[in-house]
Amino acid sequence: MFREAFRENKETLVLALPMMAGQLTFMLQGMADTVMIGRVGTGELAAAAFVNVLMAIPTVVGVGLSASVSVQVSHAFGAGNHRAMGEAVRHGLVWSVVMAVGVTALLWALIPVLGFFGQTQEVVAKAPPYLFWMAASMIPMLLTMGLKSYSEGQNKVWPVFGILASGVLVNIVLNYWFIFGGWGVPAMGLKGTGMATFLARLGSLAALWWYIHEESDFDRNRPRQWFAPLDSVEMRRLGRLMLPIMGQMLLEMSVFAGTALMVGWIGSVPLAAHQVAITCAATTFMLPLGLSMALTIRVGQAIGSGERERAGAMIFGAHVLSLLIMVTTATAFGLFRESLARAFSPDAGVVALASTLLIVAGVFQIFDGAQVISVGALRGLKDVKAPTVIVTIAYWGVTIPLGAGLCFGFDWGALGFWIGMAVGLALASAVLTWRVWSRLHQLSSP
Repeated sequence: MFREAFRENKETLVLALPMMAGQLTFMLQGMADTVMIGRVGTGELAAAAFVNVLMAIPTVVGVGLSASVSVQVSHAFGAGNHRAMGEAVRHGLVWSVVMAVGVTALLWALIPVLGFFGQTQEVVAKAPPYLFWMAASMIPMLLTMGLKSYSEGQNKVWPVFGILASGVLVNIVLNYWFIFGGWGVPAMGLKGTGMATFLARLGSLAALWWYIHEESDFDRNRPRQWFAPLDSVEMRRLGRLMLPIMGQMLLEMSVFAGTALMVGWIGSVPLAAHQVAITCAATTFMLPLGLSMALTIRVGQAIGSGERERAGAMIFGAHVLSLLIMVTTATAFGLFRESLARAFSPDAGVVALASTLLIVAGVFQIFDGAQVISVGALRGLKDVKAPTVIVTIAYWGVTIPLGAGLCFGFDWGALGFWIGMAVGLALASAVLTWRVWSRLHQLSSP
């Protein structure tokens, strides 16, 4: 089993490495944006943070859509069904347009009523131009994610990474230019960041569309007619995959957002320390996340071609690899926790608490890596409803009640919430992993 898993891991890593690099690149873009906006002013930084909270749900829409297209294309690729690959991306792009227009219109509709969210007058005054352009950027973003999944589902990963990484670099350059002005462009501050994001995402979409039409390996797999009548069965099939994935991700995101909100009730120091720990954990989480995305594709291809035993070796190998990665980063958190905390804040109270939280974060992320690998495997098996139920019970039945009880009932503060998150993730990872092997056993049974 270990020999087979090692062999499969080599192939999985070929697919996963550009995905991991891509996820880390997006994290670095976010950090660069934060640094540049922070140089404009505290009010602008607060307004950007507020808008980013509003953008969370549309982002989940894009990820859910991307995952459903990836599953359909990888299964069709494994089965050698060229027409099905083209139909998956064609109908996926229709879903993209419908949902992108919907979320953009919804976000624009919020602009006149931003004051109802209880933010300061300065934030409410500075957020609208940024929100306008960030909402508009959802249209090219969702279309790009659909095309990205189509290419990755056929193991064409590095060209996609090159295009999207170039888009990130363009975004950073345009950010600096539009925020601070120069070369005939006036300084636009926070509004310039939104415009830069829109233009960079539009450029990435154009480049990816060109690549998919010029790459000869896609000749047999592209839609025969992009604007042919839609197949209602295919639209429903994508919807049945997409909606549970979105629901699961919304549950996860709402737990982390709710935790941050309640930690903020304790005070600014606990909230700042929480932000330091969660930023470190989110950055290292990009590694198993990229591995999980690749695993979804490879498992889908294996199941599509009828190689169920090979899928088992892929999943086992990915779990071992994720464990090694997360134990390494957890060790780094433990050894360098004070240095990491000081890199984010000079406040002695924040550094002391964040150093403690980083120890819990190290344990937390081992379970987080295991659960994301199992979720990726289950998506490859087209099992998306049961994980949503499991995550709901683990997060809202265990994480939030336990964390709140330890925080407020036992007066453990932010540490209580982090222990609650670690326990909830441990439960989720155990049950999700059991579900994976149960599903594989069912598929292998006559």
